[in-house]
Amino acid sequence: MFVILTALDVEHQAVLEHLTNVDVRKHAAGTLFEVGTLANNPRRRVALGLTGPGTTTAAALTERARTEFSPAAMLFVGVAGGLRDWLDIGDVVVATKVYSHHGARSEDDGDLARPRSWDVSHALEQRARRLRGDSWYPYLPDRGEHVRPDVHFDPIAAGDVLLNSRTSALAQVLRSNYNDAVAIEMESSGFAHAAHLSGNVPMMTIRAISDHADGTKSTSDRAGTQLLAARNAAAFAAALIAALEDKDDENGEGSDRQAQSSVPPLPTIHNTNIARDNATVGQQMGVHFGDIRSTWAEGPR
Repeated sequence: MFVILTALDVEHQAVLEHLTNVDVRKHAAGTLFEVGTLANNPRRRVALGLTGPGTTTAAALTERARTEFSPAAMLFVGVAGGLRDWLDIGDVVVATKVYSHHGARSEDDGDLARPRSWDVSHALEQRARRLRGDSWYPYLPDRGEHVRPDVHFDPIAAGDVLLNSRTSALAQVLRSNYNDAVAIEMESSGFAHAAHLSGNVPMMTIRAISDHADGTKSTSDRAGTQLLAARNAAAFAAALIAALEDKDDENGEGSDRQAQSSVPPLPTIHNTNIARDNATVGQQMGVHFGDIRSTWAEGPR
């Protein structure tokens, strides 16, 4: 089982396009998850959740999804604002590191950055890098015949502010203190922090560029760039999940069968009763495993 979380409806629908046989599972607290199979790989089951914007709900629902499904890996998939001119609309960014850009200490002479960051899971990154090039294009809505987005592996910044300027105070902070971040969004720091606190859960953020965070967001959104970016990110995520191994599906068998096969067989007990002189022996046993079968021997009486 794999978990994909999204923040926006357009991102949610883009992932749903890759799932079949979808059922709704209701968490005890009321959260709804769509659970289905990956269309291109029916052996991969995916639970899809919608968090809404912001780091806080992303963190809460990440933990909720983890405890509900015990996934082999968790992905946050969606759109982002690009912080580099060389990023084209629709390009996919796989976050090698997620920055939380809100940590700081405020002094009279300015704010002193106190960043936190979380690295992507090494095994997921290694597998994702094998999808560079055109190997994942068949998962695109047009199968990559017209749009051929690039994939970049770089840090991403996240926080509860929607950036739409290259000159604002936040833009300057990002440029000064998070200079290697190439994109910005609003959920992945909460997602990454929750995944980190919950233990050994492999996690990855996959985003596609829908605008350049430069004051043109409204124009870009009206042009349909969010839908394009959401579909590209969802396509890469689906291709990655299809290529991963599910901890409950190794060797093509379920975990229950694996557990059964790992239990050693019980030993066979061979017991012989011997009577001497005037003694009579009925049953003689030490440790009892399973059924007991015995042969009564006739001795002197």
